[in-house]
Amino acid sequence: MAVAFTFPGQGSQAVGMGKDLADQFPEARRVFEEVDAALGEKLSKLIWEGPEETLTLTANAQPALMAVSLAAMRALEARGFSLKDKVAYVAGHSLGEYSALAAAGFVSVGDAARLLRTRGNAMQAAVPAGEGAMAAIIGLEQADVEAACAEAAKGSVCQVANDNGGGQLVISGAKAAVELAAKLCTEKGAKRALMLQVSAPFHSALMAPAADIMREALAGVAKQAPVVPVVSNVTVTPTSDPDEIARRLVQQVTGRVRWRETVEWFGANGVATLYEVGAGKVLSGLARRINRDIATGAIGTAAEVEAALAALG
Repeated sequence: MAVAFTFPGQGSQAVGMGKDLADQFPEARRVFEEVDAALGEKLSKLIWEGPEETLTLTANAQPALMAVSLAAMRALEARGFSLKDKVAYVAGHSLGEYSALAAAGFVSVGDAARLLRTRGNAMQAAVPAGEGAMAAIIGLEQADVEAACAEAAKGSVCQVANDNGGGQLVISGAKAAVELAAKLCTEKGAKRALMLQVSAPFHSALMAPAADIMREALAGVAKQAPVVPVVSNVTVTPTSDPDEIARRLVQQVTGRVRWRETVEWFGANGVATLYEVGAGKVLSGLARRINRDIATGAIGTAAEVEAALAALG
């Protein structure tokens, strides 16, 4: 039975993440040095010392989470692990797709850091502060959530941005429309409808200016076929074609993160174990709620690296 590696997205960041990897594996420390050099600043200091509110900023959190994921990968590889030989597929949640692709050799660590800094800045700048919003809808069928979004939009933007599984959907768009849709979802029977503390309406049509910027940015970096196929957020199909991957990354900026379907796809295609590579265990928790037959593991600390090596052989 196959193994897949998944890579976390925004919200998994925490001050101090990846420090023990850097302390115990020189190869992991070099990843943080590469990211610092690529960005021309000590992002590693912010990752390990904070402050949390600065680390949480989109333009910092995105390359920071990628750095921790790639540090974990380099720690594995330093002990003889081969992604190509041991893993059937990779996937990542939103920005985590870039981490997955960097782990599989599609782009260099430095280019991934620069792309994610560009992505974070572009997403932040796409909509004036206070004009967009996101909300988490818990315990309501997708069709009902989509109907509430359509009713609330009334010519503006309100759409499902994330299908995370386990009864959790995230909606995104114009602030007034999202607030109304959240209210409508509650009236339709949602267990909870929570406005999220985010800086922009990610994965909505309002992100179109950021998609244009990412199309240009991706065109300007060297790309190679990944050593294992990536299962895309927007299509939930695997590909190793560099041009197709770049197109999907552009679509991802405005498109839905189809994570529930991704985990279901893994289960239907022979994946028995999902490892979450990087900070936190958010994706592991989601996977358990989506498909209890898939085993989960985390690789984000030095101890977890050792445990994964023992399990994977």
